[in-house]
Amino acid sequence: MSDAAQLVRRGIGHSTNLVGRPSEWLASCAFNETSVPLHIWGVTEMNPSLFTMLDQAEHLGEAGQAFSTYMMAMFGLDPEQRAAPARGERRFRASFLRLIQGWGFDSNGPEGAVLKGWVESRFGFGPSYHKEIIERVASRAWTTYVEEKMSSRFHTNAIWVQLDLLFEFCQWAIRRFAFPGETHLTLHRGINSFDEHWILERTTRREAVIRLNNLVSFSSDRDAAGCFGDMILTARIPVSKIVFFNDLLSSHALKGEGEYLVIGGDYRVSVNYV
Repeated sequence: MSDAAQLVRRGIGHSTNLVGRPSEWLASCAFNETSVPLHIWGVTEMNPSLFTMLDQAEHLGEAGQAFSTYMMAMFGLDPEQRAAPARGERRFRASFLRLIQGWGFDSNGPEGAVLKGWVESRFGFGPSYHKEIIERVASRAWTTYVEEKMSSRFHTNAIWVQLDLLFEFCQWAIRRFAFPGETHLTLHRGINSFDEHWILERTTRREAVIRLNNLVSFSSDRDAAGCFGDMILTARIPVSKIVFFNDLLSSHALKGEGEYLVIGGDYRVSVNYV
C-alpha cells in the first residue's frame, strides 16, 4: 500500500475538537457501535433561553417553530433566505438553511465544503472526499476543499455557531420527540461504486468496514436510497452522530425522502444490490 493510501485509510484529523472525545475514537467503528452522547462545548450554556422555550414544546412541530424563531432573532434569518437572491438584490446573510439546501443539490459544492469544514472543526476529523479523494493535506483536493469551506459567500454571520445550535437542537429533538430511548437507527445509502469510500476490511461477501466521508447522507427509506445507486449500504448509525433529518423542521426539508445528515467515519455496513 502506498503512503498516500495509508494516509487516506487513517484519515486527516486533529488532536483537539469541541466535543471532549478523542477525534480518532470518534471516527472509529468502536465509537459508532456505542451509545455515547455528544455535545458541543458551551452551546446549551450560552443559549439558555432557547432550551427553555424548547422544554415547553408539546410536540416536534412546536419545538421546530421555537427553534426557527430563535434563529431568526439571533442571526437575522428572514424566511426569504430559503431562496437564493436574484441578480442585483442584496446578498442575504449566511444561513444554515441555505447550506442544507445546497447540500441537497450537490454535497460536493461550496455549501457541502462549509458543512464538512464544520464537522472537521467541531469533531476533529476532516473529509476524505470533496470532488475527489483527499489523500493528504498537501494536495490539490485539500486546497480546493479549504478554499470552498472558507469562502466569504457562506462563511459569514457566525455560520458555524448556527450549525452548533442546529446540532444541539437535533440531539435534543431526538431524545425528546423523534427517537426517545433509541441509541442507533438503521439507515441506508445508495452508491454506484466505492470510489468515494475506502474498504478497510471485508468481513464477509456482503459485509465490510468502510470509511465514510466526515459528513454523509443516509435515508430511512431503503427504496429511496436505491434511487441513488445500484448498491445499498445499510448501517446502524448512532443517534449522537445525526446532524439533521428531514422531519426536524417543518420548512426547508432535505430534498430526499427520509434523508439524514450523518457524521461519518468507519462504519460496519452490509452491502446489497438493488
